[in-house]
Amino acid sequence: MTMIDILKEVGRGKRGARDLNYSEALAAAESIIDGTATPAQIGAFFVAERMKMESAEELEAFVHVLRERTYRSSAHAGLDCAGPYDGRKSSFYATFATAFLLAAAGVPVTLHGMASLPPKWGVTLMDLLRQKGIDSASVLPDHALMAAKQSGVLLVDAEQWCPPLQALRPLREELGMRTILNTAEKLLDYSHADYIVYGVFHSTVFDRMGQLMETLKYRKALIVQGTEGSEDLFIHRPTRVHLIQDGESHMHMIDPETFGLEATPPDKDWTAAEQLKTAEEVLQGQAHIAFTNQVLLNAAVRLHLCGSADSIEEGIYTCKSLLERGAAWNRYECWHQALRASASSSSSSGSSQSPGSIPSAR
Repeated sequence: MTMIDILKEVGRGKRGARDLNYSEALAAAESIIDGTATPAQIGAFFVAERMKMESAEELEAFVHVLRERTYRSSAHAGLDCAGPYDGRKSSFYATFATAFLLAAAGVPVTLHGMASLPPKWGVTLMDLLRQKGIDSASVLPDHALMAAKQSGVLLVDAEQWCPPLQALRPLREELGMRTILNTAEKLLDYSHADYIVYGVFHSTVFDRMGQLMETLKYRKALIVQGTEGSEDLFIHRPTRVHLIQDGESHMHMIDPETFGLEATPPDKDWTAAEQLKTAEEVLQGQAHIAFTNQVLLNAAVRLHLCGSADSIEEGIYTCKSLLERGAAWNRYECWHQALRASASSSSSSGSSQSPGSIPSAR
């Protein structure tokens, strides 16, 4: 099936367009990701899919094709935190600080992202890294994995680990809108994780994403309708989540008031510098109570998801102790020092080569 044939099926308008089956979607994904489709065809496909809404089978095809062209390692399996790559503009990046608290509790964590993208153009993980004086492009996968081994937190620059994403960036910036890649890129599973916490903006995608999570065979998946469409639970109101386990999906409401953690975050101008400062204040026990509580709640829920706490209440108790003892801050400092050493080593050796593709199916 040619790209023109595919476009005729997905581009017939709201009433005439149909979902592609898996083999058709696979052909579309390979044409787009390998660059055999023209820029005009790629743009037309993205717009048509945006209007039609992507099906679970179409998303699965794009995920599998991207995974086959991605550097992946099973050396750090644990929890994958999959938030939006277009960043944050109006909320605290709680997942960043949460990762080091989880690592202190013995759960390996993978964070991933890239330089900011449309439509939001928010603050990203790479911006936080840059605030620490580290260019993510200078941290090669082997170095990131070494830092993860020492600290428990793996931070992935998605465009370095999956070169097709970097190749498609100019076109995505020119379109300036969400595409099927905004969903698929968060599911590349760089560390062959057993568990995933995945952020969505609209509750209308819960069923579709639940089907996809079952197909991708995570041991457990938590789909969160969180802050700015992220995987971060709200701290000033309940958050709707779907838990996918053993082929079943169950909806829950996680209310911070139930655990005595509800608090109203202060208004902030969320620059990269302010995000990093607030995260470090949380890890040092010096932050506003709302941000500390948000990290505690997110960490406790994720500990429970991974089977490292028998309940959310137990997770909160564990995480409070780790924060008070400085264990999370120690993990953060260990991670930062390891990355700085790796970046310096890369710079002095002049190494800037991107990794080759390592096909590794789940």
